[in-house]
Amino acid sequence: MIKIKYISHSTILLIINEIYILVDPFFTDNPILKNKNINIFKKIDYILITHAHIDHTKDVNNIYKIYNSTIISNFEICQYYNKKFKLFKYINLNFGSFLKINKYLYIKYVYALHSSSFYDGTYGGNAGGFIIKYKNKYIYIAGDTDIFYDMNYFNIKFNLIILPIGGIFTMDYRSAYLASNLLKCNNIMGVHYNTFTEIKINKNKIFKYFKNKGKNIFLLKEFDNIII
Repeated sequence: MIKIKYISHSTILLIINEIYILVDPFFTDNPILKNKNINIFKKIDYILITHAHIDHTKDVNNIYKIYNSTIISNFEICQYYNKKFKLFKYINLNFGSFLKINKYLYIKYVYALHSSSFYDGTYGGNAGGFIIKYKNKYIYIAGDTDIFYDMNYFNIKFNLIILPIGGIFTMDYRSAYLASNLLKCNNIMGVHYNTFTEIKINKNKIFKYFKNKGKNIFLLKEFDNIII
């Protein structure tokens, strides 16, 4: 069983057999969460970072200090935190094979069509996403990206794909539908919407659009869960 808790924006929590994985932590200055206290989780074993933009990395250091987590991201992002804050536990990845976490859990860093730099201008390496494999289940976390045709070549039967749908900075919901076809998955969880004026969406319109296409779209409220 995999529990996926939507926090806000692109921040999600995966709970996989008592392993807690937080993706792209953005609490401080998040207008939806209104600086909600981050000391609310049982634990955070791993922090996954798709890219360096501040709305995906704002609270990496804060989460790390509270939970003593291990960062999993690309080489440049891991080295940035190690140099800036010291003593960080991290695992460098790049586009390549799956990383074995334990007997059943594997994580793979994959390409995303996006930019990546920290707020201070430091280069954040190539933007990416993650594929999570747990036993016979697969989740794709796209990160900030537009649609790209190479999604067609993952050759994985995904149980859930997590795609940005707000537009402007990433794909919008129409492109997310096309991406779901390339990924051959009918279960889509939308992220990266409604946090800022530029990425406001009409949920009812999107629910209707995906229903008419024969797809399931999950647009969760903050701290709601789905289980696969």
